Amino acid sequence: MLTTGLIAKCFQAASMQRWNDHIRPVELSELDKQAHKMILAYVIGRFEEIERGSKINWRQLIEGGIFEFLHRVILTDIKPPVFHRMMREKGRELNQYVFGQLKPDLSAVGHSFCQRFQEYFLQPEVARYEKRILKAAHYLATNWEFRIIYNTCQFIYGIEKTKEEIENEIEDYYDLVGVQKIALGKKSFGFIDLCGQLRFQQRWAHSPRLPRTSVLGHMLTVAIMAYLSALEVRPCNRRLYNDFFAALFHDLPEVLTRDIIRPVKKSVRGLDEIIKEYEQLQLGEKLMPLLPETWREEMRFFTENEFENRIRVGAQTRILSEKEIPDRWNRDEYSPVDGRLIKICDDLAAFAEVTLSQAYGISSRVMEDSRQDLLRRYQKMRACGMDFGELFRQCQVSLSSV
Repeated sequence: MLTTGLIAKCFQAASMQRWNDHIRPVELSELDKQAHKMILAYVIGRFEEIERGSKINWRQLIEGGIFEFLHRVILTDIKPPVFHRMMREKGRELNQYVFGQLKPDLSAVGHSFCQRFQEYFLQPEVARYEKRILKAAHYLATNWEFRIIYNTCQFIYGIEKTKEEIENEIEDYYDLVGVQKIALGKKSFGFIDLCGQLRFQQRWAHSPRLPRTSVLGHMLTVAIMAYLSALEVRPCNRRLYNDFFAALFHDLPEVLTRDIIRPVKKSVRGLDEIIKEYEQLQLGEKLMPLLPETWREEMRFFTENEFENRIRVGAQTRILSEKEIPDRWNRDEYSPVDGRLIKICDDLAAFAEVTLSQAYGISSRVMEDSRQDLLRRYQKMRACGMDFGELFRQCQVSLSSV
């Protein structure tokens, strides 16, 4: 079961500043980097599937990304050379320390999640291929950040060595088709670049807030919440895949329209529908052409009707009226996605953002009104076997005392 402790750790990464010993034109947080990494992992994995015919264990790849994210949160901001040496010489001890810190929350998730976390780090043969994809995504996301700061840091001692080390690390993964495609700097890189720009768009742009979170970081937070919540219903593998990546891409249109806050969307009757129509138009014209044609239908499936429960029947998307996806559709062949669960997690992330900021002593009328509205709307909400009303109340208590 999703816990407030895991929610808090996601937002802890928003306060972890990357490259903080360099001049940075913009803030670069660990949460944003991890979100960009998972988008890159999706792109690399899909290229391996489509162009090489490789078999990707997407569940291991998604969970591996979550495990590595939580691992990094616990070990905080250690410089890469120091971190890698520590892992070489004391890796097992460090992994056991991380596990000890996370065990209460990981155990609460259930369904052997805690055991899989241990096996991922303690058994090198587990998810070897998926780990390689995640490592390539890690270095590509790091390089994307480095290109931002490089021009302002060329006079800093050692910057050229850092540049060379990152480029050498990426070269080690050139056997992966997706790495080759992104390195060309053409269409696939354009998609990655647009997704990366979501880190420059701040959530709650009209309100001062701490920690500041971006649209990109918010997308990963929602994806992790949705994935861990979906585990409660014994989902088929495709349902888990869809829930994670549909949540990860649920705000993708905002790279073309920017974040339009809920009060504005609801201020005029029909405005929300006009915005959605414009978003889909922009996606079709500007973003979809950057993806291989064979992926575009899947991306539409992720981003259209994003908060509706839906399945695929043949080549058609079918919206389900049920609040929960019935067992008969919980099969890989129907490609189910819990859109309503993603909406709950989207609002839970917003609630956590407001509650944390108020705990730091920064609030506004807009944020307080939103907090009260969310508490009221979700006070009796249940989904995927979870009492989200209780989870909202727990977040109110635990996150208020950070």
